[in-house]
Amino acid sequence: MVRIWAKVMQKDKILKQFVYENDGPMDYSLFFDYLKDICETLDIPTPVLIKTHLFNYAKYNVLRFKADDFVESINFDKLVLENALL
Repeated sequence: MVRIWAKVMQKDKILKQFVYENDGPMDYSLFFDYLKDICETLDIPTPVLIKTHLFNYAKYNVLRFKADDFVESINFDKLVLENALL
């Protein structure tokens, strides 16, 4: 099962949050699909996902996207994804 807590942050305050759930097993090859679904639900642009992001999520159970990770301009500081199945 996949459960990811997504938080849109501005100055360390949560503007929006969403818990993404998927009944299938965690598959890192599908992580971009998870990210795309999360961003569509939160109504924000989808950031660029690179291999380092996946390694950080797998190792630390948290992933932070800053403004530099987005192609489009954003009106928040960061998008934080945390593994909610600890």
